[in-house]
Amino acid sequence: MADYTLHIDLRGLKPPTLHSGDGIITDRLGDVSYYYSRTRMAVSGMLIDHNQALQVTGEAWMDHQWGNFLTLGGAGWDWFSIQLGDDTEIMLYLIRDVTGRIASTYIGYIGPQDQSYLLPASALKVTVLDHWRSPVTGANYPSGWRLQFNSPRLQAELALVPELRDQELVVYQSTGNSYWEGAVSIQGQSAGRSVQGEGYVELTGYAQ
Repeated sequence: MADYTLHIDLRGLKPPTLHSGDGIITDRLGDVSYYYSRTRMAVSGMLIDHNQALQVTGEAWMDHQWGNFLTLGGAGWDWFSIQLGDDTEIMLYLIRDVTGRIASTYIGYIGPQDQSYLLPASALKVTVLDHWRSPVTGANYPSGWRLQFNSPRLQAELALVPELRDQELVVYQSTGNSYWEGAVSIQGQSAGRSVQGEGYVELTGYAQ
């Protein structure tokens, strides 16, 4: 695009994670989709910003989901991807029905040795810490979370804070909707040890 060029190379540090064990997701709303993630990929490359070349490095997360899963109507979802400094990852989502009730919960935990575990919905407690109201759409989005995990596979408490409060995408002329999607920083504890990390959150169905 004008004044910007990006070239990056990505290398998988972990094998793909097939969600639900076989890569097929079925929720209580009747939606079915194929779904896998590359939860940790090494990134290297160059960003050219107004003719200034900048070497960039980092870690990325890649999702690939396809199938019959866009039938939410007036409902929505909260989706989280989490990369922690102890070389573990968490992918979770909460799907809401048209009344705002949580209709489906998915929690996938990837251990440091690439083990993939599906945790029960009862293992998760979500507390919203703050809200941000969009001056464009008027949507009142959650803006900060405390995630508590209590299962034999994962004992953790994580605080997620948006890097920027305004990460709303208003794309009525392309996809026909608006939603909040962006980076979060993470601090907390896992297995009794302090941990930090980075994440990405997607919030849909808040702008009516």
